[in-house]
Amino acid sequence: MIPQLPQAKEKKVEYIELIYDLIFVYIIGRNNALLHIFENGFVAWPAFLGYIMATLAVIQIWSYTTYYINIYGRHSVREHVFLFINMFLLYFIGEGTTADWHGFHAQYHLAWALILVNTGVQYLLELRNQRDREENRQQIFRMVFILFTEALMVLANILVYRSTSTTWLSFAAILFGIGAVLLSGQKSREKFVDFPHLSERAMLYVVFTFGEMIIAIASYFDGAFSLRSTYFALMAFLIVAGLFLSYGVFYDHIIDRDKPTNGLSYMLLHIFIIFAMNNITNGLEFMREEEIALLPKILFLTGSFLLFFGFLFVLGNLHAKTKCIRYPSFCLRAALLGLIFVLLMLLLRNNMMVNITFTVVFIFALFAMIYRYGKKVEAATDSGVCFL
Repeated sequence: MIPQLPQAKEKKVEYIELIYDLIFVYIIGRNNALLHIFENGFVAWPAFLGYIMATLAVIQIWSYTTYYINIYGRHSVREHVFLFINMFLLYFIGEGTTADWHGFHAQYHLAWALILVNTGVQYLLELRNQRDREENRQQIFRMVFILFTEALMVLANILVYRSTSTTWLSFAAILFGIGAVLLSGQKSREKFVDFPHLSERAMLYVVFTFGEMIIAIASYFDGAFSLRSTYFALMAFLIVAGLFLSYGVFYDHIIDRDKPTNGLSYMLLHIFIIFAMNNITNGLEFMREEEIALLPKILFLTGSFLLFFGFLFVLGNLHAKTKCIRYPSFCLRAALLGLIFVLLMLLLRNNMMVNITFTVVFIFALFAMIYRYGKKVEAATDSGVCFL
């Protein structure tokens, strides 16, 4: 990504950033609503593709803005105005994310493209502050090229959709952005961002996503106050709590937040961690939907758990405080536990009371492993002694 300017002190997350993030809470809920269009025992295929596209697009928009603020943000009036413009445009994206989202295709993509252009213009305006930093200027030009090219692809999809009713160019735009930023980051891999600020911003987005998950499991508290309903409500709550605690251990004890890095892999992995969390939120809601066939919703929820923990473990591998502990063996034990979990979920799919119990056991067993590993990382970091 773009090199970091020398900073006298660590950048702090400001109120304006939190206000900006709140709009994404609204968007998360709108995106999740797309998965409640059922057909033949599961989510309708066009709606599922729309959900994937909308979720990745919105997380990518957030990532672009977060990177700019992290590296060049000065909390100026101009910067705040640009943020509020993005917030306003995001409302059009949210409005267009409905069961009839095809009817809002042009509005959605126009707002999406304008957000990308808005972010690109901020980089162009930053050029005047980088007159004596040629490498920074080159990186800014690369980022502007990425944002404007993706915006053109998004706009082009409006015409493509009208003639073919396909959104393949939208997916291509997202993949182009990810790939191009990855290549751009490789050219500046020796440059550093303000990683404490960047990791805190990612953590806050994760917390907001957990907030949506907490709202989603409210349906398990149906007011019946029977033994069965209370049991399922408790299990659903424990699932969310276990996931939250697991991420918290990685963030507080395993991730090296003082590590010099360009932050690229950290943010890229969080795109998929947050995507997995959105899937878990919907999967928990699916379990109470009688319109959805049992096997598809079991597979969807199980796969979402594995996706979440899989990317979380990769995050720990790339950004751990120490490399002197046998992380591969730790991951292998976790993978074996995951395999057992998948087999039990498939074998016991017809007994919902049992498989939700196994889900809780699986999550807290992984949490116990993660917690113990986090303690070892802390001990190795403090003492400088490797645990091999």
